Amino acid sequence: MIARGALTVAGVDEVGRGAWAGPVLVAAAVTDLSVPPAGLTDSKLLTARRREEVAAAVDPWVTAYAFGTADPGEIDELGMTAALRLAAVRALEALPIRPDAIVLDGKHDFLGTPWEVRCVIKGDQSCISVAAASVLAKVRRDGMMARLGEDYPAYAFDSNAGYPAPVHRAALVEHGPTPLHRMSWAYWDDLPEWRHLKRPRPLPPIDDGQLGFDLG
Repeated sequence: MIARGALTVAGVDEVGRGAWAGPVLVAAAVTDLSVPPAGLTDSKLLTARRREEVAAAVDPWVTAYAFGTADPGEIDELGMTAALRLAAVRALEALPIRPDAIVLDGKHDFLGTPWEVRCVIKGDQSCISVAAASVLAKVRRDGMMARLGEDYPAYAFDSNAGYPAPVHRAALVEHGPTPLHRMSWAYWDDLPEWRHLKRPRPLPPIDDGQLGFDLG
């Protein structure tokens, strides 16, 4: 992309797409051509301790980075594809410089126009700016969920980050939803006592050849 004239390229990655609770968070990271920190790769391939170590090294190494989120209410209202776009635009617009091009992890361009986007499957393993975004996003959201979870200790958000771990499922059965839960998702169909609280899912977006399908 730089060879095609893009001077500033941002790697973009998300975390929290498959969680039952909490926001979806997107990180955008801009790097130069310097040697990346040791161990920088897809955040899912790192232990929690190693992620934090790598994130601490990435922070001063990247040229710039920023985060954007879409909260559970926005996910319920918009659907996941549109919520991802909202969070990504918030991250990109928070950067100190507007990137000329975006490298987006995955196969679906949920950003669309006017952004110049290249989708790369497993980009967090092959592109250092996407890997940087991946690690920064994961550490940021895990910390956010741990803080938010202090008000809801039964759900153990500090260890599961809102994903459907057994302790999270058990807490839902016993206590029902918190304000952090996504209320339009299908898992409420398996919780008879709380099923009546489920919100209607938004209509899926029209596939215009650029945006991915709704994954909420």
